[in-house]
Amino acid sequence: QVQLVESGGGLVQAGGSLRLSCVYFGSIFSINTMGWYRQAPGKQRELVASITSGGSTTYADSVKGRFTISRDNAKKMVYLQMNGLTPEDTAVYYCKSSNPLVHRDYWGQGTQVTVSS
Repeated sequence: QVQLVESGGGLVQAGGSLRLSCVYFGSIFSINTMGWYRQAPGKQRELVASITSGGSTTYADSVKGRFTISRDNAKKMVYLQMNGLTPEDTAVYYCKSSNPLVHRDYWGQGTQVTVSS
C-alpha cells in the first residue's frame, strides 16, 4: 500500500516563499511520475507541476518561473519550491504519485497554503 504525506504549508505574505515536501511510503518510488496539484475553494483541482522518473518537468502556466518541482529518489521525496507567492496561489496542495506499471494513482491528504495580500 502506498501512502503520501505532505508538509510545509502555512500562511505567508504575498511575495513570500514556501517549500512543500511529500514523503512516499511504499515501494518502487523511482519509476513513478510525481505531481503537485492544488484546489482552491469552489474550484476544480488543477495540476501545478509534475516530474517524471527521468526528471522531466511540467508546470502550469500560472506558476512557470515561480515554482520548481524536484525529487530525491533515495529519500522517496518530492518537493515544490514556491517563490513569489500571490493570493491566487491560496489552495490546498496535494501530492500525487502515478505508477506507470500498474496504472494506479495515489494522493496525499493535502496541505493548506494561504497567501495574504
